[in-house]
Amino acid sequence: MIIDEFPYLVSATPALPSYLQQALSPTGHAKERTRTRLILCGSALTTMAQLLGGGAPLRGRAVLELVVRPFGFRDAGAFWGLTDDPELAFRVNALVGGTPACLEMCGGSGPAHRDGFDRWVQRRLLNPSSAMFREGGLLLREEPSISDPTSYAATLTAISAGNHRRSEIAAALGRPTSAMAHLLTGLQSIGLVEQIDDALRDKRSVFRVAEPIVRLHQLVTQRREPELVSGQSARVWRASADTVAAKIYGPHFEDLARQWCFLHAAGDTLNGTASAVRPSDIPCRAHRRGHELDIVVTETSSFATDRITAIGEAKGTLTPMDVPQLHRLEHLRALLPDDKVDRQPKLLLFARSGFTDDLVALAHGRADVELVDLARLYTGE
Repeated sequence: MIIDEFPYLVSATPALPSYLQQALSPTGHAKERTRTRLILCGSALTTMAQLLGGGAPLRGRAVLELVVRPFGFRDAGAFWGLTDDPELAFRVNALVGGTPACLEMCGGSGPAHRDGFDRWVQRRLLNPSSAMFREGGLLLREEPSISDPTSYAATLTAISAGNHRRSEIAAALGRPTSAMAHLLTGLQSIGLVEQIDDALRDKRSVFRVAEPIVRLHQLVTQRREPELVSGQSARVWRASADTVAAKIYGPHFEDLARQWCFLHAAGDTLNGTASAVRPSDIPCRAHRRGHELDIVVTETSSFATDRITAIGEAKGTLTPMDVPQLHRLEHLRALLPDDKVDRQPKLLLFARSGFTDDLVALAHGRADVELVDLARLYTGE
C-alpha cells in the first residue's frame, strides 16, 4: 500500500503515525497474517524525517529510508533531451534545476533550439496559466514546518539577490545577525538553502539557494507578478536580462564547475582526488583586500593534513575568458597557505563562452593549466 503526500494526512490527523504503529506492530494482524507492506511518501522533508526520529511512533518500523534528490546537471540535460546543445542545457538547468517533475509541468518538453528559448521561458515559466509559474513560491508555503512564510521568503530573496554571508543577509533584512539562525536553519532543513563552508577559513561560510526555480521566483516572477499577470512576460523577460545574467547564470555556472570537479573530473585534471570542492576568500596584502576564489579542490588523507590540489575560476558571462584571468589565478595560487600545499596546485579556468585565442595559446603545453568550456563540462573529464 502506497500513501503519497503523507504529511498532509498527518497535519489533519496528528495521531495517524500512532495508528500505523499499532497496525504494524510485530504481533499485529498485518504483520502475522498478511504480506502487507506500507510505503509512505511526502515532499515535506522535515515532517518525513520526524516520522522516524527520536521517540516517534514509527521509529524502528522502517526497513528503508529513501530521499529522492534532483538530477545532477548532466543527467538533467539528458532527461530534457538537450545533450546535443550544452548551452541550452545549461540555461534550462539554471532556471528550473534537476527535479524530474518540472519537465511534465513544462508541458513535457523543453526548448527545441536556442532561438526559441526566450519564447519557451515566457510560455512555460513566466505564464500565469502554466503549472511552473507559482512552483517557486509553493515549495516554501506548502512546508508544514514553516510557521512564518513571509520571513523565510524574505530571507530567500536576500540570498538570491547576492547576499551570501550571514551578516549580509541580516543587513538586507534589517535584522541583527543573531536573529538569522532559525531562519537559515529552517530553510536548510527543507532543502531550499545550502550552507557552504570556506575552504581555507574556519567558521566562515556562505549560503546559497539550492533550488533554481525558487531563485527564479524570488528574482523575477514574484517581483514582476502584476506585469506577468497582465500578459507582459516578453517585456519582463527582456527587462530582467541583466538580473538573470548576474544573479542566476553567473552563480549557477560556478556551482556546476564545483560539481564537475567533485563528480566528473579525472584525477590527472585535478592533480589528485577531490575530497571537497568549495569557494574561498583569500586576503592579499599587495592589494589590501580579499580576493574571491570560486573553486578550491582539496584532497583528504588519513595520515596527513588536507592538501589543495587545484584552484579555479568560473565565468558564466557571454564574453570569452582572456589571459588576465589566468594571471589572476596565478597570483592567487601564490597566496595559498604553505601548510595547505605540498606541490603546485593546478589552475582550472571554466568559461561558459570559451576562451580567447591568446589564452588557448598561452595554456597550450602547460601541464598546470586546464581549460574547461561547456562542452567539456557536460561530456568530458
